[in-house]
Amino acid sequence: MKKKVNTRDLVDKIAKITRERMTSGAVVDFNNIKNNLQKKHTPTLLVVEDDETLRKALKRIFEASGYRVLAASDGSELSEVLYETYIDLIMLDVGLPWIDGFELAEMMKNHPDLNPVPIVFISGNSDQEAIKKGFFVGAHDYITKPFDIEKVKKTVDTLLELSGAIEG
Repeated sequence: MKKKVNTRDLVDKIAKITRERMTSGAVVDFNNIKNNLQKKHTPTLLVVEDDETLRKALKRIFEASGYRVLAASDGSELSEVLYETYIDLIMLDVGLPWIDGFELAEMMKNHPDLNPVPIVFISGNSDQEAIKKGFFVGAHDYITKPFDIEKVKKTVDTLLELSGAIEG
């Protein structure tokens, strides 16, 4: 007949050492968690452009740069996207059907939840009055077509950095 082994003292020693080692350092470092969450946040861009070729091209370019990109062809698709998702930056064409980009930008800038979201106009209209109107209704930048994609990428990166959506 085997003798029953008493391991109680061994279990107690293991538990004591484990507690001491666990409490000797920070069990949870909230700063580290916050930093990791910020690093894992993928900024979401919304491209509102009625030209399907340009809309798809911008989507591919910015997705290749690591962004999440949603696309809309007009104001009604824009409202569907805004209803479902938080957007970090909006690239907006001026010449949209039904309601133009100036009107959309003005409405977004007058909405408390959308006011902080940077807006970049991308437009074929290079008239100085149109550019002034773009800034007047709340755009952070106004880029004319044809454009240098590197300039657009730099503008987007800078605005996302300034808004806190990405770290510089």
